[in-house]
Amino acid sequence: MSIAVPLPAQSTRSHWLPFQIALFCVVWSLSFAVAKVALADCPPLMLLMTRFLLAGLIMLGLAALKPGEIALTRRDLFAFVVIGIANNAMYLGLGYVGLRTVSAGLGTLVVSANPVLTAVLAAMFLSERLTLQKIIGLVLGVGGVGFIVTHRLSTGGGQDNATGLIFTFCALLSIVAGTILYKKLAPQGGILIGNAVQNLAGGLVLIPFAFSFESISEIVPTGRLLLSLAYLTLLGSLVGYLLWQHLIRVMGATAASSYHFLMPPLGVLFGWLLLGEHVTLADILGIVPVALGIYLVTRPSVPSIKAQRNQRSPGPLSAAAGREHDTSEKRSPEEARAGKAGA
Repeated sequence: MSIAVPLPAQSTRSHWLPFQIALFCVVWSLSFAVAKVALADCPPLMLLMTRFLLAGLIMLGLAALKPGEIALTRRDLFAFVVIGIANNAMYLGLGYVGLRTVSAGLGTLVVSANPVLTAVLAAMFLSERLTLQKIIGLVLGVGGVGFIVTHRLSTGGGQDNATGLIFTFCALLSIVAGTILYKKLAPQGGILIGNAVQNLAGGLVLIPFAFSFESISEIVPTGRLLLSLAYLTLLGSLVGYLLWQHLIRVMGATAASSYHFLMPPLGVLFGWLLLGEHVTLADILGIVPVALGIYLVTRPSVPSIKAQRNQRSPGPLSAAAGREHDTSEKRSPEEARAGKAGA
């Protein structure tokens, strides 16, 4: 019964999937270049505070329109707040401060390497297996980033400095910590309300820092600032995140994460197109091992793929059970909770 029903929907979805993947990659990687444009007219913490509060309120309003979407336990509410502080306030707060003295291309490159570092910390704190494939990916990723950073600092050129890079690497550590926390705490809840809480938590936490270290008088109300803020709020915080969650549910977390290897070259490309940032041969040579490293870290290993196929091969009954197991991570939080209750 359950085997025949999903087939038409899957076929329809598959036609749109390449477009959805491409849109997500473009939205995410373009955000750094757009943020760099906005920072010319607005200090970083005030820009982020406004972005997060606007995005959080919009998503809270959308969540209120869906029956049962706002329901959260205290534990899940606390988990989303903590993750929002790490993944929003700390990650982008440090990243945007770094962007004032670091090129958008290099900022995207460093932060895009987060799956590589996440694989190491997941092995330490979540007991996830660190395979040879992941170790090779780690070496390639770290080596590529190190090569580009060393070259940028040694040649100068005014695009990047050491202070900005320190903030950027701290931003990288923050998003990795947020990813580990998300896996560890595993909060349940709707996509809209979960994202709304994270954005509102990030925006509220930034308020005292923004008004302590920055001034409203530093804001220059220009058309490019308004357009950049609209892009970062509506596409970066809302569409980008919802697309990411959709891809995880349709493809699975590992397969969706494998497309992060496209972010470094796209980030450098948009920095060049939008901001006229200088790109050297050394940058291009360094991007290759970084992209390959991210791909190896996030790609399912061959043994795990074979194991999944073997689990599906014995017969119709076990194949159906295997499909149910494989698609469990794609179900909505409500379906996941229902499955646990049923068990």
